[in-house]
Amino acid sequence: MDHVNSTSILIQAFSPFPSLTLTVPSTTTISDVPSLLQDRYLDLPFGDSSCYVLSTHRGHTIPPAATISSLHSDPEADLTSTPNFVTLRLTPRLFGGKGGFGSQLRAAGGRMSSQKTSNNDSCRDLTGRRLSTIKEAKKLAEYLESEPERLAAKAAAQKAKLDALERKLGIEPTANAGPSGKNAAVGSGEPPRSAPGAVDVPQVLAGKKHRFDDTEYLEQSRELTENVKSAVSAALLKKRKKAKVTHPTATTAAPSSAATREKPSTKEKVAEQPMEKALDAALADAVGA
Repeated sequence: MDHVNSTSILIQAFSPFPSLTLTVPSTTTISDVPSLLQDRYLDLPFGDSSCYVLSTHRGHTIPPAATISSLHSDPEADLTSTPNFVTLRLTPRLFGGKGGFGSQLRAAGGRMSSQKTSNNDSCRDLTGRRLSTIKEAKKLAEYLESEPERLAAKAAAQKAKLDALERKLGIEPTANAGPSGKNAAVGSGEPPRSAPGAVDVPQVLAGKKHRFDDTEYLEQSRELTENVKSAVSAALLKKRKKAKVTHPTATTAAPSSAATREKPSTKEKVAEQPMEKALDAALADAVGA
């Protein structure tokens, strides 16, 4: 082949293939180069040449009808390039999708940024206090400010509950009571009089509690109970001392004397039972009084 009419091509292939070299006539078109490469390099997957594209070293696509000689005077070629020598790049075509991937990616990024939580509680302000501490202080201040309202609501709920319970028991609500805070009919012991023509409702007294405030009576009852207990205890103690004095002290007595000594203890038990019953009766009388 004539050196003037031939051109050496250096083709930079994609991984995993190395760089390829090929010498072709200068009148060869770009569309014929893939078939020539396939004849020389059998490992190249050139089953469909439309899946690959030949471009210049700078990445510009070459028209399929262009000849190799037209690339000798390529203004994009390097100034140091030698004549009859061309450098090309072989790259596979990428199959495109339906498009719009950029908009989908931006939309997904917007959703991700909107879901991102901005928790700055661990940060500090200019005074050195943490933001979480400031938030807790604000919540506590708001809670203390709303304390009277919550207490008033709680009192209103308790009053409504009490009124409902009084209506259920048939007791006149406390709001209709006199200045003394008690119903006149209840204080006098007489049943409340119904208005003429009204239906008589039986008076319900079950479930009503009364507070006993007579402290003097309670103190007297307590003192009486303590006096009775002390008197009964003293009497029992004297009886036991008397029984110990009259009890025989001989330790070398016969077995019959041992049986004799057991009898007084049995009598003591029998004698103590009436005293205990008397103590219980006295306590019952004191409490009942």
